Amino acid sequence: MNAAVIATAFGVVFLAELPDKTALASLVLATKYRPSPVFAGAALGFAVQVVIALAAGRLLALLPHRVFEAIVAALFLLGAVLIFRQGGKDEEQAEEAERKAKPGNGTWRALLTSFTVITVAEFGDLTQIVTANLAAKYDWLSVGIGALLALWAVAALAILGGQALLRVIPLKLIVRAAALVMMALAAVSLVAAIEG
Repeated sequence: MNAAVIATAFGVVFLAELPDKTALASLVLATKYRPSPVFAGAALGFAVQVVIALAAGRLLALLPHRVFEAIVAALFLLGAVLIFRQGGKDEEQAEEAERKAKPGNGTWRALLTSFTVITVAEFGDLTQIVTANLAAKYDWLSVGIGALLALWAVAALAILGGQALLRVIPLKLIVRAAALVMMALAAVSLVAAIEG
């Protein structure tokens, strides 16, 4: 395991996940159910998606180096564009989901609902793409640990204090910071693709 890779994966995935719909879904679910089963369900859902992302990353790594770097650069650039375009749309979607959610506080229901919502919402999500890209370039186990810890940290923040956090840090600032990180990673991969 590589501590620098764990830290890098944590930082990138954490920033990308903060303004994401799954973080907002966790916040919404926590308004309907007790926090502990919501977190447990979200944690399991994120674990499933990280495993899928790591497998995809390992497949990407099988490509020739220049092709691989060009694809990684394009995916990171796509991630930056998606973050900029997405803006506050996820917040609106989370508010709509909150209005549609049925009240209840059953532990198993909360766990299953959280697991299902997070697992489905995370398919093809930006953080899954980022995790796959990082796993293709670096030690997959370190990337997996960093990404999973970041996703769990964001879920915990969303569940325990998401609304308070958004009062302190504007969502637009979080979105812009995540997009800038993605653009920097795209530039690094593009340079690597050109240099061969």
